[in-house]
Amino acid sequence: MLFGYARVSTQDQNLNLQLDDLKKAGCEKIFQEKVSSAKVRPQLQKLLEILRENDTVIVWKLDRLGRSLKELFTLVNDFQTKGIGFRSLNDAIDTTTAQGRLVFNLFASLAEFERDLIRERTKAGLAAAKARGRIGGRPKGLSAEAQVKARAVKSIHTLKTHTIPEIGQLFNLSRATVYRYLAWQRKNNS
Repeated sequence: MLFGYARVSTQDQNLNLQLDDLKKAGCEKIFQEKVSSAKVRPQLQKLLEILRENDTVIVWKLDRLGRSLKELFTLVNDFQTKGIGFRSLNDAIDTTTAQGRLVFNLFASLAEFERDLIRERTKAGLAAAKARGRIGGRPKGLSAEAQVKARAVKSIHTLKTHTIPEIGQLFNLSRATVYRYLAWQRKNNS
């Protein structure tokens, strides 16, 4: 069965152009929604739930289906694994043909190559920073201001005149932070 999927990002946009082309392509059922790709897309979820082997999903353009290249390739790879075809009317991709699978796999390879390049550049940048003595990540331990508070928390806690929640209220700290400060004090014997 041929299923169409049409989507626009806002309520004031029109689906007519996509719907007309999907009908011309022979779609027997068209799922349509007016929602940003960054949000939950209930119609897409319904479509994914009813797809069976030998079905084909047709979209007007690739960006109507996936919000990112990674998501798009994940969806289409899932389709291929389940024996479901995919066609994009305006991007000349049709995974029901050998040429379409080749084009799609070339796109997927290029996207993976780009991700690998980014990963390599990131690693090289971190290594260069480390060679210059810069280490990434959150600084270890407590800031000078937090150390002063930790000592005060320890002092009041030692007096046993206040409970942990009361100490937290006094210093405007969460209960977990009070315990963290006390543990820091024990570790550093200050």
